Amino acid sequence: MHFYIHSLPPDAEIRIPAPITVPLLEVCIQLQLPPVITYSDDVLYNWALKVPSVEPMPAFDNLRCLTLFTGKRDEEEFYLASARIELRGVDALEIMRATMDELFIGDALAARRITRYLHSLVRVLDDLARLLLAVRDGCEPDVFYNEIRPWFNGADSGSRKWTFEGLEEHPELALPTELSGPSAAQSSLIHAVDVFLGVNHPPELTPSHTSPSAPQLGPSSSGTPAPATHAPPKTPFLIRMRAYMPRHHSNFLRHLDGAPRPLRAAVDRMGDVALTEAYNAALAALRHFRDAHLRIVALYIIGPSHHAHPSSPAEHAEASTQASEGQSGTGMNTGSTGLLRGTGGTELVKFLKGVRDRTSEAVLEPGSGSAH
Repeated sequence: MHFYIHSLPPDAEIRIPAPITVPLLEVCIQLQLPPVITYSDDVLYNWALKVPSVEPMPAFDNLRCLTLFTGKRDEEEFYLASARIELRGVDALEIMRATMDELFIGDALAARRITRYLHSLVRVLDDLARLLLAVRDGCEPDVFYNEIRPWFNGADSGSRKWTFEGLEEHPELALPTELSGPSAAQSSLIHAVDVFLGVNHPPELTPSHTSPSAPQLGPSSSGTPAPATHAPPKTPFLIRMRAYMPRHHSNFLRHLDGAPRPLRAAVDRMGDVALTEAYNAALAALRHFRDAHLRIVALYIIGPSHHAHPSSPAEHAEASTQASEGQSGTGMNTGSTGLLRGTGGTELVKFLKGVRDRTSEAVLEPGSGSAH
């Protein structure tokens, strides 16, 4: 569907034929996922081993992608950077499980063990930041922004409405309402770390969807600030992104949300200095990861957005033709607001800085029993 839509002429009406619409929606009902490319499509389900291996965890250098839009190494490395983060994050999930077991006991020995687990979590989070920044080794920012990223765009990314044909003959199929492109916010890993550490992102930091989609790392969709014709229900952004996750992932997050012994409250209650310092160190490592995310967004989204480029693969081809004929190409990032928007209508930099700052606000004062 994305190949078809983004291969249309830039001024063409987007009408998705029934032979694409009907089977896609039928499959999405079974998967409980929206009919649009998601992070799980680009990353979680888009890898295989280069060389067969009997090891329980794949080696980072033994991964390849199954499906690419462009066929370029830059695109493959962009997806694989996120895949490596997910693989390294398995240890974080094990740390969470072990910690929750100790919280059930809640004695002094449990506090010492949780302290060790949190220091291990710091090492995992530091590795995640390193893996995120390593995307620079294989993916050029301008190639990503202009040649790869436009293929991700969902209906929320621009001014043209997507019309799904064939629904009138299939009343059991509902008109899709969630059509944002893929986003790092669709990864359950960092959501899980937030919930585990007690980092709360209130509605003002998780803006409702009102405008075009895009640049979250990654992968992400377009940050073009043109007005969108499609507006999904107004739900906090980070909560809305759970609808784009595999259902077992979103169910896991709901399980964490309902944990009867939250870590942050337990650390605050125990008043153990070493435990509190370990908890704060984990928060600092999570903030460091978000700092790295901001650096990547600046390099791959904000920097390239200052150059005039087409906003879709079809426009890219048309602009190349115009350039050869001495005409001017289409500007990629023009608009009345001049703001880069994230998936779900977020003001990209403001949103990411707000999430990062909220991480710091969860810090506990050692021995005080209260937050900063």
